[in-house]
Amino acid sequence: MNNLLVAENISKQFGTFTALNNISLEIPEGSIFGLLGPNGAGKTTFIRIINQITMPDSGRMLLDGHPLRPDDIQHIGYLPEERGLYKSMKVGEQALYLAQLKGLSKAEAKERLQYWFERLQIQDWWGKKIQELSKGMAQKVQFVVTVLHRPKLLIFDEPFSGFDPVNANLIKEEILQLRKEGATILFSTHRMESVEEMCDYMALIHRGNKLLDGQVNDIKRRYKSNTFEVGLVSSDAEALRKELETKFRISDTEFKSINDDLKLQIQIDPNDSPNDLLIYLTGKAQVNHFVEVIPSVNDIFIKTVTTNA
Repeated sequence: MNNLLVAENISKQFGTFTALNNISLEIPEGSIFGLLGPNGAGKTTFIRIINQITMPDSGRMLLDGHPLRPDDIQHIGYLPEERGLYKSMKVGEQALYLAQLKGLSKAEAKERLQYWFERLQIQDWWGKKIQELSKGMAQKVQFVVTVLHRPKLLIFDEPFSGFDPVNANLIKEEILQLRKEGATILFSTHRMESVEEMCDYMALIHRGNKLLDGQVNDIKRRYKSNTFEVGLVSSDAEALRKELETKFRISDTEFKSINDDLKLQIQIDPNDSPNDLLIYLTGKAQVNHFVEVIPSVNDIFIKTVTTNA
């Protein structure tokens, strides 16, 4: 797979503060890439360098195989965390103005705006001023002007901020559709469940340093611990627990069940087979629940950041 965006050894300092320290990333074409990190990690600085709002002290950004040029801004759509619409302008006038800044003719901009306004059911907002809209309504307008010129690279910084669950899901589906249509998406958020649902790749930066990156599933495989959540029904649950303690590393756990289960997490050695564990357990009790514990993106985020605090 070709990489649409490549960061090569990007560093940036503000006085004595190091915002980015030798960051290298590859963002594959047609993927959704999650850029994660605590507040102050360097995410916003990285995004500003892509948008040429600021320049790196060293290193370079490549877009579609060439170093970033001023005219590449036409191929990038950026939805910043701090929204930038003019509150006293009418929605339609502002959307047309911003579309033309991205290189669309007025006629082409009107046609595409009509499509998006109908798609998001905001046709009635054309003549309203931004200051008359709620935060979520204004967010929809900002989303439209971000994607309108069909850029190669879309950058969404906390795109669900200000949305209720229904509209957050609507925007999520639109982002997934844009990826299906060929867009490459850089996605920065603190909502770990969104990364879990949407991202193909992710990177975690902390205090300006890259701590991990790669395919989401590969990262989760690296962090799993061969632990299984089990629910067992036995005539003597306490005796069974003591027997299991002599053979495995076990701990208590909780999950919903309609049975009076002995609920445990059982960790096996990396070379042992889950099938062997299941066969052993079925010889000892009725097994009602048997699930491998796969770390969530949230688990990985917290563990990695706290380890590197």
